[in-house]
Amino acid sequence: MAADFVVHIVDDEEAVRKSLAFLLSMSGYAARVHESATAFLAAAPGLANCCLVTDLRMPDMSGVDLLRRLRSQNAMLPTIVITGHGDVPMAVEAMKAGAMDFIEKPFEDEVLLDAIRRAASELEARAGREDEAPAIRVRLETLTDRERQVLTGVVAGLANKTIAYDLDISPRTVEVYRANVMAKMQAKSLPELVRMMLSVSV
Repeated sequence: MAADFVVHIVDDEEAVRKSLAFLLSMSGYAARVHESATAFLAAAPGLANCCLVTDLRMPDMSGVDLLRRLRSQNAMLPTIVITGHGDVPMAVEAMKAGAMDFIEKPFEDEVLLDAIRRAASELEARAGREDEAPAIRVRLETLTDRERQVLTGVVAGLANKTIAYDLDISPRTVEVYRANVMAKMQAKSLPELVRMMLSVSV
């Protein structure tokens, strides 16, 4: 990680901004806080070697809208979105808008720090990364029809119970299929699985 790497924090709650900035500072990261998406956008032009940690639900502009604005300005940064428990559908929208990762509240400090380390690695890897889409498509071909149906529901942000109802199977069976999908796709987390599917437009 380069010495000038900066983590930008966007959250409308001052206590959250201070808490995250303190955590990052104690972990050796430089942090900059912004009280709103609008405030961050004003500072965004010209930013380099940094990542963004943003709340999803904010009064002036949602995290999803912020990502869409950054994309329209060709200013995408590795972005981690923080979402309330159970707000997976909106988090999936954020992934579609360009987020790299999402974490659900409440979360352990190490979960966020791991995500930031991945963001730093993403910056280093972007320049010469090979297109992973062909390998992802090969893995997709190994899924059964039922596993593909479960995958579609998972990527859409549906709960296991909803997927079970839609497919007329038990929630426990959905869990088994979901575990099979994660293993076959070599995905370590739901955000990683969503990123894979977005990369092949599934």
